[in-house]
Amino acid sequence: MPPEISGYRTLSQIGVGARSTINQVVRVTSGQFFALKRVVRKNADDDRFLQQVETEYEISSQIDHPALRKSLEIRRTRKWFKVQELQILMEYVSGKTLEQARPVDIGSAISVIRRVAEGLHALHEHGYVHADIKPNNIILTDKGEVKIIDFGQSCPIGHKKERIQGTPDYIAPEQVQKLPLDRRTDVFNLGATLYWVLTNRTFPTDLRQSAKPGGHEIKAPKLAPKDVVPAIPAALSQLAMDCCRSAPDKRPADMTRVIARLDAADQMWQKQSAAPHAGGGRAASGNDQNCERKA
Repeated sequence: MPPEISGYRTLSQIGVGARSTINQVVRVTSGQFFALKRVVRKNADDDRFLQQVETEYEISSQIDHPALRKSLEIRRTRKWFKVQELQILMEYVSGKTLEQARPVDIGSAISVIRRVAEGLHALHEHGYVHADIKPNNIILTDKGEVKIIDFGQSCPIGHKKERIQGTPDYIAPEQVQKLPLDRRTDVFNLGATLYWVLTNRTFPTDLRQSAKPGGHEIKAPKLAPKDVVPAIPAALSQLAMDCCRSAPDKRPADMTRVIARLDAADQMWQKQSAAPHAGGGRAASGNDQNCERKA
């Protein structure tokens, strides 16, 4: 258990990340719960993890939106003028990640992705890209809310990163190529997340096209969700594929376009579900599709 911080009592560890731990803490005076992320510098290689924590606080502390986890306070411990430890006090979110609690029906899948898109739109309106949207960074709370977490890889719109950052199963081509990132980068990440939600398979991104020893690339077929699960509405299947276009200008331009298409797909799905002898409308499960979910 980490040392107590002034004014708070540590209850339990609730998460572990790159050089970080997250604990549930309670404010002694009010009894209110919070999450406390702690990163300790052990060597020079850890400086980038400290910078990610600084970035997370800078961005998530200035935006108020129900789908974005809020950061409330940052504490820095220095030694010889060098930051040795960072602690961020954050909104406590109780629930499961989308990866842990994948929706198994179309209506729920649309609802979750729509709320994520709303949160990302708010982030974009403040001039930032999340740049790491994936099922494990989306929390489905015990209260039925949706929360986007982990802003450590976020950056200003138009920013060009010096190294490849992102999660291989959800990363956009421009992230792999170290090109400027914008709203359409999050569109791709969200589209790849929607693809997984619908099919229980990951979209074949550029980092998933690994080279064989002989130098030939392994290119997985880019099957549309409807080709994997025939019951998926065509409009929703096409949206996932359009979001995952390699060329950014071929994707929906922003989250307002994504939301409009989600709403249209939802209306079509509701009509289809209300029709006599309508299909079951379940997304693919691991057992039904006999497919393996990649870590």
